[in-house]
Amino acid sequence: MTERPAPPRAHPLELPPLRWWQRWWRRQSPLRQDRLAMLAPIAAVLLFFAAIVVSFWYLRLEEIEREREAVTRDLEYAQQRLRLRLLERQEQLMRLARDVATKETDPEQFMTRAESLVAQYPELEALTWFDAQGKVIASRVTPSLASGARWIAGEFMPAGPTADTARLARELMQPVYSQPKLSGKQVPPLQLHIPLADQGNYTGELLGEYSIDSLLRYGVPNEISSKYAMALLDASDTVLAGQSIPARSNLHGVLPWSNRINQEELPVSPVGNGLVLRAQAWRTSLGVVGSGLFWLVGALSLLTAWMLMANWRHTRRRAQAQQALLQETAFRRAMENSMLTGMRTLDLQGRITYVNPAFCRMTGWSEEELVGQTPPYPYWPEEDVEQLRQRLQEELAGDIPPAGIQFRVKRKDGSRFDARLYVSPLVDASGRQTGWMTSMTDITEPNRIRDQLQASHARFTAVLEALDASVSVAPLGSEEMLFANKLYRLWFGSRTDGHLRLLQQAGRPIHATLAEHPQDEDALAGLPTDSLVSAEAENAEVYVKELGMWLEVRSRYLSWVDGRLAQMVIATDITARRRAEELAAAQAERAQAASRLITMGEMASSVAHELNQPLTAISNYCNGMLSRIRAGQHCSEDLVGALEKTARQAQRAGQIIQRIKSFVRRSEPNRQPSDVQAIVAEAIELAEIEFRRRNVRLTPYLAARLPTLHVDPILIEQVLVNLLKNAAESIDAAGRASAQRLVELRVVPQRVEGIEAVTFSVTDTGSGLAPEVLERVFEAFFSTKAEGMGIGLNLCRSIVESHQGRLTARNLYNGEQVVGCCFSFWLPLTGSAHTDAFEDSGVTA
Repeated sequence: MTERPAPPRAHPLELPPLRWWQRWWRRQSPLRQDRLAMLAPIAAVLLFFAAIVVSFWYLRLEEIEREREAVTRDLEYAQQRLRLRLLERQEQLMRLARDVATKETDPEQFMTRAESLVAQYPELEALTWFDAQGKVIASRVTPSLASGARWIAGEFMPAGPTADTARLARELMQPVYSQPKLSGKQVPPLQLHIPLADQGNYTGELLGEYSIDSLLRYGVPNEISSKYAMALLDASDTVLAGQSIPARSNLHGVLPWSNRINQEELPVSPVGNGLVLRAQAWRTSLGVVGSGLFWLVGALSLLTAWMLMANWRHTRRRAQAQQALLQETAFRRAMENSMLTGMRTLDLQGRITYVNPAFCRMTGWSEEELVGQTPPYPYWPEEDVEQLRQRLQEELAGDIPPAGIQFRVKRKDGSRFDARLYVSPLVDASGRQTGWMTSMTDITEPNRIRDQLQASHARFTAVLEALDASVSVAPLGSEEMLFANKLYRLWFGSRTDGHLRLLQQAGRPIHATLAEHPQDEDALAGLPTDSLVSAEAENAEVYVKELGMWLEVRSRYLSWVDGRLAQMVIATDITARRRAEELAAAQAERAQAASRLITMGEMASSVAHELNQPLTAISNYCNGMLSRIRAGQHCSEDLVGALEKTARQAQRAGQIIQRIKSFVRRSEPNRQPSDVQAIVAEAIELAEIEFRRRNVRLTPYLAARLPTLHVDPILIEQVLVNLLKNAAESIDAAGRASAQRLVELRVVPQRVEGIEAVTFSVTDTGSGLAPEVLERVFEAFFSTKAEGMGIGLNLCRSIVESHQGRLTARNLYNGEQVVGCCFSFWLPLTGSAHTDAFEDSGVTA
């Protein structure tokens, strides 16, 4: 090779100074320059090839990252579906648990519903109902479940993880998931423990058991399970269900991604970390180095790199700019078309230059029909044109308030709607205002709702103002009056003094006001607002001395519109009712006294006969003693014996008169603890006179150890005397033979309508009552006696019912023949339970 001559050097003033690499190149020998020139293309190709390899490596990493993102996205979707499925089952089981806790579902209905749930949802293996002690009430399992995993009714929950989780659910009083460990290779089920609570008391537990395999099979969508190897793991990464991809072997070990398996794990909510869902991506692409496409592309790239590099760079930049422009345009167009607010642009002269689709949909006019229009616009109503022209001038002048203006808009079909218009200046990129941008919103429905609310509020206020009851509402812990109707203001003014005074007189709790807690303490802390609002209203009757009226006060808690807990008080004037009740009580008392007088009037002849016997005996004893004294034949012992007999007869007459006096005496009702045997004894002694006069025998039967009654003994004695006298009269009127003239009085403790009571029954052997008489026997002023007034039995029933008892009458039959009548009444016990008296009598109603 011949040596190349050096190029001629130019004059320093004619050429620019040389660069450092130029100077370095010139210092090299021509041979070295040729070698370097030959190595330059090779170096360029190597560099390009390295760039291709790096590009493939980058694309492969990008592919792996996209695959990982796809796995993550699909796993999150599968986890969401699985979570929704668990939440749906949990909601259904909680509804069943609520019905079981409130006793709306018995064990048989539970089995029916559980069978329906188990049959409908294949992942649900078993549903078991336990009581508060852990005893199995009912259980429903799938037929495919192993016999050892079944819960048997009557057995108790064994100690172990299941019992520990049940105790945790009982303490938390909320559903808890668990997965107990089972012996052997059997996959443990997923358990859901739902506590049962009735009015805050723990009453048992509902245990739902899920099959892990069925949960994965039916909970994960098919499109996900077909793309990935799905599996459910426990907290220790043990595969419970599903499949796993074995580790991949790399023959070359060159690239780091060859052995990597794209997989993601997520905990299954609401179970938590105890159940993890894993997805592993199947291998879908070939290795980059082992692919012939890699070498082919590399070879072609070496041939075309120099030609395509510049063009590729230019095209890429152009494509990126074009894509950005298209995305920006599409975004702005999508945002414009999806807006619900109508947009309209006016130039400075009031000409429409732009409307969006929402504006066209509101008015019914198309963009072609609106753009370019000048006032009056097509959507202006004819009757509002002048007003809208003035508003347009204000808009063009920028005088529209920020809150906007409201006006009516006419659609193309002639209908109208209310709209609100907001105006803002339209400024271009150079900062110059080119027009006005207006946004329009349809407010027809809000206006209609507001008008309805105003009308409803007016009607509600008018009704409350017209009520004949005082209504007031005040918040707890404050002296503010939230509401007071006209009658409250008339009675108490507009302050809360009357409201609080009514609550205090009614015995309702008055909570401390905020002024009593100056240290920023919450006076209502711990107050159960939910239970207070849901509680029923409480009633009380109070007397307001300032008004001179009796008021019925009803109060209840409510949540006010601003969320505060308030108390409403309704006070009704019941003065007239109280006076009527007092008058009725006085009338009843006079009727009772009159009835006693009538009863004694009817028994007057018997009483006279009864008193005549001791008086005659006294007279005889006195005459006999006088005769012996005058004849001188008296003896001290004979005189003492005669005087003792005379004293006994006088005492007997006094007792008869005293009983009659106490029976007839008018007195206020006086309820007191009374001995039943004493009441019955007094009544028998008063009625015995009538029984002897009518030749009727009385057979009393009193149970041993009768309880004490809290009654007015005189009134109850009056009832017994009236019933006994009527029984004697019925037998006498029937003309029964001496052997059949019998009245039975029976007094025993009984349980009537679930209440502990004492029953009094009077049975006679008369001719009974006719059916039409039996229906009206307790009516006022109805009597079968010619001289009767018809108030006796009616008054007896009133006395018994005033003691919360019941009085009934029925005929006694022997076959189809009436052989007597039975009047019976019972009085409830008001004290403690008298269990021993009921056990001794052995009688139940």
